[in-house]
Amino acid sequence: MNASLVRPAAAEFLRIAHSADDLSAPTPCAGYDVRGLLNHLLYWGPWLLAAGRREAPPTPPTDEASAGLVTADWRARLEKQTETLVDVFGTRSAWEGPTALGSSPLPASVVGDMVLGEFVLHGWDLARASGQELRCAPETATAVYESAVAMGEQARSMGVYGPEVEVAASASPLERALGASGRDPAWRP
Repeated sequence: MNASLVRPAAAEFLRIAHSADDLSAPTPCAGYDVRGLLNHLLYWGPWLLAAGRREAPPTPPTDEASAGLVTADWRARLEKQTETLVDVFGTRSAWEGPTALGSSPLPASVVGDMVLGEFVLHGWDLARASGQELRCAPETATAVYESAVAMGEQARSMGVYGPEVEVAASASPLERALGASGRDPAWRP
């Protein structure tokens, strides 16, 4: 159960996101610049919240690519969304039993792992894009790594992860998590 890892991961994610000033900067997340990645986070956050609360999914106004959610108040909205995700997924009950992400039923723990992965993996993406370093506790990185390995094949088939990147045997837990999710730990803009 990784509920206790969510709050510190979210705090580090927000620290990084608040300093992501160049919205056109490339990120290591294939196909996304900073603006696109923030748009992705703002678009899917309500879906994750609905799954954690066992509620009907939101009715999006459009598809992710054309949603245009990064407006002047994006930092405040991302902070509020992140705090709400922490309130939900920082509790054990959000990780227990079944839920659904949209119309897809799945274990609630998988959605919890997705939330933790969003904070760590996309936090790292934003950190690299903005010249920062993500601070990630080894136990959090290990949890993200284990989830990335468990979901890897399915995530790659859906285009969520890129091909696995081989890392050195001496790699840190975060580097292993990055490689398992298709990110090159050595990526630089």
